[in-house]
Amino acid sequence: QVQLVESGGGLVQAGGSLRLSCAASGRTFSSYAMGWFRQAPGKEREFVARISRFGVNTDYADSVKGRFTISRDNAKNTVYLQMDSLKPEDTAVYYCAAKMTARWGSVMLDEYGYWGQGTQVTVSS
Repeated sequence: QVQLVESGGGLVQAGGSLRLSCAASGRTFSSYAMGWFRQAPGKEREFVARISRFGVNTDYADSVKGRFTISRDNAKNTVYLQMDSLKPEDTAVYYCAAKMTARWGSVMLDEYGYWGQGTQVTVSS
């Protein structure tokens, strides 16, 4: 079992940067591919970025590609989301999530069985 706690959210002006962290507790952190998702008010949760078990593979939603960077430090049981050039449309609650399956392939939200509580990111214009 894995418990995830996000931090680093806050209020930032458009064009600014934030770095989100997700600290994991539990066994064998490197067994989990990790993802970041976000949910804006009144909208469904959407994929933002993901990273494979050892950080070899990363994927990004088109909306954040080139602006966000996902990384992980397995020695610290932590995954990060560096967010640069933030836009008001990035405003959302950001969640980190973990899955145990080895499959990479396309993003399947149902495979992410462990979720953090979320951290609010608000980007003002």
